[in-house]
Amino acid sequence: MKAVSDLPLFPRQVHDRLKLRLPGADLQATMSPRGRPSASDLNNFECREASVLALLHPHHGELSVVLIERPGHLSKHPGQIAFPGGRRESGESRLDAALRETMEEIGQDPARIAVLGALTALYIPPSGFCVYPYVGWTESLDELILDPSEVASAFSAPLRLFVDGPMDLMDMPRLKRSVPRYQVAGHSVWGATAMMLAELGAVLEPVLPLPVDCG
Repeated sequence: MKAVSDLPLFPRQVHDRLKLRLPGADLQATMSPRGRPSASDLNNFECREASVLALLHPHHGELSVVLIERPGHLSKHPGQIAFPGGRRESGESRLDAALRETMEEIGQDPARIAVLGALTALYIPPSGFCVYPYVGWTESLDELILDPSEVASAFSAPLRLFVDGPMDLMDMPRLKRSVPRYQVAGHSVWGATAMMLAELGAVLEPVLPLPVDCG
């Protein structure tokens, strides 16, 4: 992994902000479907562990994050927008799981990623996972090589969308409720991913407007 001390200003600022007290469950709740347990409830669940990576990078003159679309055939979260990630394997650290899954799902070499810190973990009731989100930085993406069994598509979303970006309610008849969502590149982003993006946006807000060399 790349050293944070060698990075440009923006990722170093994000690293420093992630070491401060995070906004956590209260901020995540702004994008939470009604009734979802908060991160403070994690100890109340015997959950399986998974890790994800919010991979930041410059893209077309904007600071962006990589998101993936899950295939429609999956039994859990089919067709949803997510971060690269998956279940932690036996003997593996949470961070190593996030980096391994990012390599397996979208072909990004962990040696070219600087890990900036972590966001607040959260519980996902439908799948019974406790998810641990990490934040990484790369100056340029490797070619995206998608694992078709796990990823239908991948795209880069400008980080500004999750600071002041569009947010509305989406009707979910299956859940018998409306849920908050972001609309990004023709996709609806909701649930756990939207909750993590809300916290990421809050962390980034004070530093995102600063001039950054986006290459």
